[in-house]
Amino acid sequence: MKKQQKQDRTAERGRFSAKRKKEAVLRLLKGEELDALSRELGVTASVLSEWREKFLAGAEANLKSREPEPADDEVRRLKAMVGELMMKNELLAEKAQLLESNAPGFPWRKSRG
Repeated sequence: MKKQQKQDRTAERGRFSAKRKKEAVLRLLKGEELDALSRELGVTASVLSEWREKFLAGAEANLKSREPEPADDEVRRLKAMVGELMMKNELLAEKAQLLESNAPGFPWRKSRG
């Protein structure tokens, strides 16, 4: 297929899938010229550069990740429990406030000056 036809097809499609972006970035990383690839794909050089930077940042982030440890599950469970207890505590505080405002006989009710 001729280069111009390929370029026209790309322009008609508009958006690039993640797979196509990855393929373009890999071509750049293998040494293809940015300007030539830009013309072939019908995408600006700045867009290709942005894809490359995002690709490399994602790769770096994935290399930094560590394997989950058994303690991680316990930490997640405990954080969920703390969150649940905080919500219950807030609901109880609201309920107590409503009860206090509706029942003047409670000894701990704040006096209204």
